[in-house]
Order: sequence, then C-alpha cells, then structure tokens
Amino acid sequence: MKKALFLTAFVCLLAVSAFAQDNKKTDFSGSWTLDASKSKLGERARIESMTMTVTQTDKDIKVETATKRLPPPAGAMQDGGGQGGGMRRGGDGTSVYSLDGKETTTETEGQMGKSLVKQKAELDGGKLKLSSTRIFNTQMGEVSINTKEIWTLSDDGKTLTVKRDMETPRGTNSSEMVFTKK
Repeated sequence: MKKALFLTAFVCLLAVSAFAQDNKKTDFSGSWTLDASKSKLGERARIESMTMTVTQTDKDIKVETATKRLPPPAGAMQDGGGQGGGMRRGGDGTSVYSLDGKETTTETEGQMGKSLVKQKAELDGGKLKLSSTRIFNTQMGEVSINTKEIWTLSDDGKTLTVKRDMETPRGTNSSEMVFTKK
C-alpha cells in the first residue's frame, strides 16, 4: 500500500513539474548584439552593427534597436534602410508589442509622413512570433510593408535567432539574424 501511495505521489509530482515547464514563458529580455558573421542578411541590408535591447513583462515586449549601416556601393540607389534593420529608417527606434495576442494599432510620424502601424505578438512554446504592418501614403498611392519574425533562444539563453520575412512593393526579403547576449 505504501509503495502504491508513493508511486502515485511521484507520478503526480512529475505531472505537475511537466505542466509548470510547459507554462513557463521564454524571456527574451536582454541587450543583444548582432553577429553578422553568423547571420544571413540580404545584400541591401548593409549592416555594419546592430544592437537590440529587449524588455519583456507578462503583458508586453519592448524592442529598442540601433543600427549602424555601411555606405551604399558607388552608384547604388539609396532605399531608406534596406531590409535588415526593421520598419524604421536605419532600424533605429522602439516598438512595443502586447503579449495578449491582440493586434495593436498606432499612428507614427516618420520620413514619409504619418503612417499607420499594426503590430501583433504571440508566444508559441519557446518561440516569439512578431508581425507588423506599416501603411503610409506616397506619391504613387498607399503602400504597405509587412514584416513577420520568429524569435528563438538557444538552450543556454545566450543566442537569439530572428528569422524575418519582409514584404514590400519591391518584393519579399528574407533574413536570419543571430544575436549574442551582452
């Protein structure tokens, strides 16, 4: 009888432990530096260096980026930031995503005037899925840029991999950025 009781208690303890692990949210907080040698960046990215500061709470995740770019090749047309640095010119700025799964909409002032920004975040197991749509008006009409990212952390939490697909009027650009924790 004691063996059966002990075995039952042990199985229940394992089940509770497994449940707790499944519900534990991955924390992406930290100061991150791009490792360009391990990253797969598009040719238009021209990133010399990039840092990202991530602050995560139970309710939201705040991403602050700073990007230093290489000058464009001689004779190349400047495109306002390429694909590698995010939705803002040069990749610098702050974005806050709600972690409740609901889309948030904000209006920002930028190089192209006012734009509407829709953002959504979802924690899916150990992955963070971010999506954003920036809509702005140009001389040729309304333009939208859609970005989808999947963030994953290494087992030791010291490497962050960001897989990004950015859809623009020029087509879709894909990149994989590898960051190391400072």
